[in-house]
Amino acid sequence: MARILIAGGSLGGLLAANMLLREGHEVQLLEKATGSLDGRGAGIVTHAALNRGLARAGVTVDDSLGVRIASRVVLDAAGEAVASLALPQVLTSWSRLYTLLHEAFPAERYLQGRAVQGIEQAAGGVRVSCESGERFEADLLIASDGIRSAVRAQCAPEVQPQYAGYIAWRGVCDEALLSRFTLSSVFEQFGFGLPAGEQLIGYPVAGSGNATARGRRRYNFVWYRAADEQTGLRDLLTDADGDHHPLGIPPHKVSWRQVAAMRESARALLAPQFAEIIEKTAQPFLQPIYDVHSERLAFGRVALMGDAAFVARPHVGMGVTKAAEDAMALADSIREHGATAAALRAFEAARLPPGQAVVQRARRLGAYMQAQGQDHGQPGTEARRDAETVLRETAIDPEHPPT
Repeated sequence: MARILIAGGSLGGLLAANMLLREGHEVQLLEKATGSLDGRGAGIVTHAALNRGLARAGVTVDDSLGVRIASRVVLDAAGEAVASLALPQVLTSWSRLYTLLHEAFPAERYLQGRAVQGIEQAAGGVRVSCESGERFEADLLIASDGIRSAVRAQCAPEVQPQYAGYIAWRGVCDEALLSRFTLSSVFEQFGFGLPAGEQLIGYPVAGSGNATARGRRRYNFVWYRAADEQTGLRDLLTDADGDHHPLGIPPHKVSWRQVAAMRESARALLAPQFAEIIEKTAQPFLQPIYDVHSERLAFGRVALMGDAAFVARPHVGMGVTKAAEDAMALADSIREHGATAAALRAFEAARLPPGQAVVQRARRLGAYMQAQGQDHGQPGTEARRDAETVLRETAIDPEHPPT
């Protein structure tokens, strides 16, 4: 039995922590935040690899995981379907997966308020110091502490998030608030809107209390819009009091003026179904789109996984699945090599190429939106997109692509 520390208590950290605990290791999870993380995030597209990872982490994978859909549709500005595709998928939410994984992990091993401050390595292990003043010792440290990883900042400071030139407005709207027209024409499907220079996707997810019964679900949307880094992005990340939030603005801090302008644009540019969903979403939030691309994952007895290692744009719908694949590869490597630096080198060999590949694939799918940001959304700069191709490439399961 090895002593293993995991930095980061979100989905990736919990996947790895549960798997390694079930392998018989002594695992402690260090999360910098305090209080419940439940309710953060929005929709998640499930894939076969994610289901395998959840099962290995002790989660029962069944119909309660999310909302099952059968098809996709592209709506034009008038709300008419211009393309469709039969593609069964199960769509879940961050909150649902967090609840399942958090309940599976012993509460006494989930330590909050422990932000990693320093790392020291020796031949036999690693020592982690936290801003709380506490120190922890272990055989290995696994960093799953997100896009702004404190561990990566020490091991690979040259790896920095790169802004892609556009942002996503996100949110979830209660099913009970929507008109019969919207419910019948798009709610039960994976919906797409493709106005010039923009892209919107949406799909049903569980509602409050993770309810999946008809009438109690929510519709999750992600609306990609160009935003120049020096002007548009700065304005979006500045709250109503004039305070700038360069590392990401909390949902409740997003300026009401920006929300109002966004809703006005939705009415002008999007299908009326999507405009209604956005209008009735209580608290839309902002996500600047970044790439993170690592050249190494193993640093002695420290390894990077999940968003600490790679961040791929959401077009591929692979963020949590990628973390699950990382966690499975990590558990396999430790089982074969023990809790050693050799195990982390084996993990790196297994996961570095797929991580780099998914970032490149996401960049390809997001090239259209990036062009809008670089060209400042000037008329005539829009790349041509085929609706059928968008349906077949966005957020698909690589193991089960559409036929």
